Amino acid sequence: MHGTWTRTVLIVSVMGCEALLAQIPAASGVATNKALLDRYCGGCHNDKLKASNFSLQNVDLNKVADHPEIWERVIRKMRAGMMPPAGMNRPPQAQYDGLRDWLEEQIDQKATGRPNPGSVVMHRLNRTEYANAIRDLLDLEIDVNALLPADNSARGFDNVAGSLTISPTLIEAYTTAAARIARMSVGYWKSPTEAAYIAPGDTSQTQHIDGLPFGTRGGMKVRHAFPADGDYTFNVQNFGLGRFIPGETLLFLIDNETVATKEYKGVGLTAANAASGDGSIDVTVHVKAGSHTVGVTFLADNFRPSLDLIKHYERTSLEDNPIPQLQYHPAVGMLRIRGPFKATRPEDSRSLRKVMTCTPKTQAEESACYKEILTTLLRRAFRRPVTANDMEWVLGFYQEGRREGDFRDGIELALRRILTSPQFLIRAEREAAAAVPGQPYRITDQELASRLSFLLWSSIPDDELIKVAADNQLHLPAVLEKQVRRMLVDPKSAALVENFGDQLLYLRNLPATSPDGLFYPNWDDELRKAFRRETELLFESIIKENRNVVDLLTADYTFLNERLAQHYGIPNIYGSQFRRVQLGSELDYRRGLLGQGSVLSLTWVQNFRTSPVKRGVWVLENILGTPAPEPPPNVPPLEDTKSDKKILTLREQMTLHRQAEPCASCHKLMDPIGFSLENFDADGSYRTRQGGEGGVPIDTAVTLWDGSKINGPIELRTALLRYSPQFVRMVTEKLMTFALGRGVEDEDMPVVRLIVHEADRDHDRFFSILMGIIKSQPFQFRTKQVEERASN
Repeated sequence: MHGTWTRTVLIVSVMGCEALLAQIPAASGVATNKALLDRYCGGCHNDKLKASNFSLQNVDLNKVADHPEIWERVIRKMRAGMMPPAGMNRPPQAQYDGLRDWLEEQIDQKATGRPNPGSVVMHRLNRTEYANAIRDLLDLEIDVNALLPADNSARGFDNVAGSLTISPTLIEAYTTAAARIARMSVGYWKSPTEAAYIAPGDTSQTQHIDGLPFGTRGGMKVRHAFPADGDYTFNVQNFGLGRFIPGETLLFLIDNETVATKEYKGVGLTAANAASGDGSIDVTVHVKAGSHTVGVTFLADNFRPSLDLIKHYERTSLEDNPIPQLQYHPAVGMLRIRGPFKATRPEDSRSLRKVMTCTPKTQAEESACYKEILTTLLRRAFRRPVTANDMEWVLGFYQEGRREGDFRDGIELALRRILTSPQFLIRAEREAAAAVPGQPYRITDQELASRLSFLLWSSIPDDELIKVAADNQLHLPAVLEKQVRRMLVDPKSAALVENFGDQLLYLRNLPATSPDGLFYPNWDDELRKAFRRETELLFESIIKENRNVVDLLTADYTFLNERLAQHYGIPNIYGSQFRRVQLGSELDYRRGLLGQGSVLSLTWVQNFRTSPVKRGVWVLENILGTPAPEPPPNVPPLEDTKSDKKILTLREQMTLHRQAEPCASCHKLMDPIGFSLENFDADGSYRTRQGGEGGVPIDTAVTLWDGSKINGPIELRTALLRYSPQFVRMVTEKLMTFALGRGVEDEDMPVVRLIVHEADRDHDRFFSILMGIIKSQPFQFRTKQVEERASN
């Protein structure tokens, strides 16, 4: 006994207590966990079978941390409960969790003190960031889609630096856009231009549009930039297909103020008035320069339900569908805005007030004034304090414009040059002179401010953030948190929902979602927009109320307007405005994302039915964080799988489809998830039978990937909550990808786990996850590039 104690003392004195404690459990852990892997995983993941092209036969558990590309894959599958697959023997839960946690500990211990900040060489603004930057720099809202080509996406987001390349075509587009924007901002556009706004073909215009005056119905509301003071012609046409009653009053509004009214006479109502019908209506009004909201809508004084002799559907009038439609109401299909005519140079606009912070009354006052204006523009556009070189560079352009015109012409040309500068278009970060190649170093406070503003606002920093960064205070934890809280309260933080949330949940795909009108005659553009807004408001409530992110799956409330409430069968909700609605026990199936029409309608297939496969894939990727593999080539379509004896239900067809490999292994994961959601039709409506009231009862009883037996969407949600920690990790990974502008790699997972661990102490609230990312080394550090040596 004494000898054992003596040896222990010697070991501790030589190796240190920490090393001793680390080695003893590691040795026993290797043997125990190797036995678990061999027993429960080795039967499939060996060199002979190599299931999923993955073998664990010769792995060395003493070197787990040296191969994160192997073990992070294993950890992810175990976190989602997907391995071993259903029907195979599994270890007791305590051993299962112990193996998973041990693997994480091995990787995390080695990663301690060795962060992976990564290195983004060049990160240009995407279209959304460009438009927001112009808005905040010049107080001018632009139609960026008409100015710049679409961006590529990577890792699920369009702000990933590696996908934001620069081409000669894009440079030309930036140059053209800069000239147009600068002129709209401080100059004026003398030549008339034209813009056309087209309503979706499945639009319905029987209800009030939120933001337009009460007592109106339908029409269109757009944001348009008027380049000068002058007369503009507003042309409305394409009132829909069919015959419409006359006497409708059409209102034209600018910033919600009525500027003109026209009576709609009724296109082709009778042979007598066909020639004098309103195929097109024009009005001309004088409009001040700047961004304005333009509305065209009908007075809702001609609505007579008695005229609807047949039960109409919501999908109406702008497309030729062989379905009963409410055809006595005309609709606005297109709005054209032409002008300016009789243009004059604006003396006042929001953009002028933003840019022209001073106005010289004499030529002697111009020098001080242009320095003030250009210094402000440069500081905001370049997102840092202005240097003497900056002023010298831009001064030449001001002087050139001033020689050709007046003071504002000089500012306009200088602004054009600022907007084409790489320092505006690219989120540049300079490498520290003292940084060691291949080693991480802290970015400057100005660079941190830029990262922060593009994360939270998808735009440039404001003056307060720039000042705090210039004072070298932003990196201080208390100051940083104070600024984040301030920025989240700002209305510009809606960008976090619209850009991060919409891409995370695929909401940007909704405009392309359009089930066949024959099968879903109540689907229309208003419903599509309502689906998107419902989910955005749920996501916003998680952020603004600092809720547990798991509430995205379990929230007992939602946001509805009248149109959406009617679709869901929820009574007593009136008007176009969304409001928070508590979901009682009778609507338990509507709780969380899996009960919302946005998610459910994104997963239809071939326009006429649901897709259990797509719904299963959505859950695997967006809740469990385990994307399904790409389907193998030459997979026959589902419709080719038929029976000679009877007409098969969708579930029976899919059961035949996945009987053999290579389909079976993946479909066993995806299909049960989708089948449990079959109570929801392709348009998100709830049903109990397939094919209507006389159809076949829907069978939603399934066995999930982990062997759990469930029945229906409510039990699916409950089953998924077992893996809510993995959902929190998935949200953290995605938010980190969005924040860094690069993909999260295996080397980043120790940081992700640390953030999640800290957030778990605060009940996985959104702000804790967000601050964990912002305070992390990947967000506040970067790695100096290692120079490649030319070969001899």
